[in-house]
Amino acid sequence: MADVESEQVLDGLRRQARKLVADLAGPVRRVRLRSGESVLEVEWHDPAAPAPRAGTDPVGARIEEPGRQTAPPVDRPAVRSPVVGTFYRAPEPGAMPFVAVGDVVRPGQVVGIVEAMKLMNEVTSGQAGRVVEVLVDDGKPVEYDQPLIALEPVTGQDG
Repeated sequence: MADVESEQVLDGLRRQARKLVADLAGPVRRVRLRSGESVLEVEWHDPAAPAPRAGTDPVGARIEEPGRQTAPPVDRPAVRSPVVGTFYRAPEPGAMPFVAVGDVVRPGQVVGIVEAMKLMNEVTSGQAGRVVEVLVDDGKPVEYDQPLIALEPVTGQDG
């Protein structure tokens, strides 16, 4: 019975991967799927960000400096994206963001959402900390394990 369920999960991941690859901009080099804890990674041929799709309007688009999407300093923990998708800071358009700079978060607290394949995946903090920087703008694409929110560890006196 478990083998049948595993095959169904894998078949679903394969279908979603094919659809994802068809929807992605740029030539995809590798797609990695994992059934346990449901991991999906996409790697492009060019290490730079994928090219914009034909038909997208670059007018008014902000060109980001390469340093904008940098990881937080090594000694600073970060909340990372659990999947490839689109990062949203709030539960719905126009709503208050889950967290803002200066907020103290606790382990397991929802700090954002990553939409992948029309599924909303909650992004939760793995540890307590104070939000010191939001590293990704609302509505921007993110990669698997990309830092989203930089935290400063909280001591017993801070929180």
